[in-house]
Amino acid sequence: MTLRCLFVDFNSYFASVEQYDEPALLGRPVAVVPVMSATTCAIAASYEAKAFGVKTGTPVWEALERCPDIVLREARPARYIAMHHRLMAAIEECIPLGKAESIDEVPCWLIGRERERVHAEAIASRIKQRLIDEGFSPAIRCSIGIAPNRFLAKTASDMRKPDGLTVLEDSDLPNALHALELRDFCGVGPAVEQRLLRAGIHTSEQLCAASRAQLRAAWGSIEGERYWLQLRGHELPGRTERRASLGHSHVLGPELRTFEGARAVLFKLLAKAAMRLRHERYLAGGLSIRMRFVGMDKRFERDLTFAPLDDTPTLLRLLGDELASLETAILRRRWNVKRHPPLSVAVTLTQLEPMGSITQELMESRGRAKAISATLDSINRRYGNNALYFGAMQEALEQDAAPMRIPFATIPEVGLEEDVGARTKPADSAEELWLERERQFKVMAEEAHRKAREQPERVRAATKPFGVGGWARNPVVEPEAPGTTGSLF
Repeated sequence: MTLRCLFVDFNSYFASVEQYDEPALLGRPVAVVPVMSATTCAIAASYEAKAFGVKTGTPVWEALERCPDIVLREARPARYIAMHHRLMAAIEECIPLGKAESIDEVPCWLIGRERERVHAEAIASRIKQRLIDEGFSPAIRCSIGIAPNRFLAKTASDMRKPDGLTVLEDSDLPNALHALELRDFCGVGPAVEQRLLRAGIHTSEQLCAASRAQLRAAWGSIEGERYWLQLRGHELPGRTERRASLGHSHVLGPELRTFEGARAVLFKLLAKAAMRLRHERYLAGGLSIRMRFVGMDKRFERDLTFAPLDDTPTLLRLLGDELASLETAILRRRWNVKRHPPLSVAVTLTQLEPMGSITQELMESRGRAKAISATLDSINRRYGNNALYFGAMQEALEQDAAPMRIPFATIPEVGLEEDVGARTKPADSAEELWLERERQFKVMAEEAHRKAREQPERVRAATKPFGVGGWARNPVVEPEAPGTTGSLF
């Protein structure tokens, strides 16, 4: 079986970009964080930081405890996107690109003589040399995997880091995979790992030896059979999956942990999601609203269904109607905002249908709302996102809340994400949060916050002598309130 895919994975990408932009950071432990706060977590760590046990998801206070000399840098999404395009251009000088799988990963397809090992390795060497010639390396390096399919090439790129090159030929399989842990394989996360363990598959050797039927039973679907084929080097056509939802979430900065601040951010997130909805030509038939609170397991949850629509005014009105119950809770003293301020908010548009597949309403008021939305899109595309906006978003815009996000699986379109005139704050600004690049990071931040509440003395001990990038205040840790997980109000 010939080699078909060369997979490029940039090592510790966000932290490496920070080291590239600031050469004094080369060789030093660096962590990138969404906000300069001891109770959030690292979203990227340099290899020097990883040597101390600091990795993605490590709470900042714990990172300081493990590595007092670590340098923290607040994430800069627009910069990472700009560097992504420069790096992709450098690779394309050596080999045509495939579709980038994330901000720091791209598969490249081999053809003709390129599929011979000696030629494939030569291409990999040219890519690495190109990074050196253009001055990206040694700060920005990549690991490259070469294999019969994308799945194995991606797995190979993780086998030798940093700056590694691993080739998996048909003759190397499956023995070359036996040293891996189950979680080292693409597509094996915590849930899939538990399924495999329940099926009696505890090692990579057992995974590779399992029959097609065993893996189908373990996955509980045809995905198990697809996995069996990919382990053996077969390149399968991609699955076309219909988008089911679209949304945004944000962990609130201290300056926005009020009802008014949370409301403004929710309005901004929903307006952004509605613009993306129209850009991707979908209609939404549902809206999910979530709000979590400091010191409480209970949360505010609302799930609405309605006739499919895509206009911003109607969606904002629905959101405002649901948030009115929180105002009532404050007035009736069922919610003490100072004791349990909002920590994070999220809105998700659900039940998506392609535009044109459904006959829409002909009501005059709906027509006006759609016209307003079209005007908003036109002006904001010409002059910059949120050049024109709804007044309810004012506080969120003043605080630069919910800025551009960096998801794992896609490269965001700056015109849809980055606000016009967005401020670049210095690294020691303690109050500014960056919306984590995917829901995964939001969960990590909340988990880090929970751990900080459980160990306030360790948090204080870790941060007091050092501060966080110039931020020297001790965190305020709310006591845990009794209660069970569920919907609040």
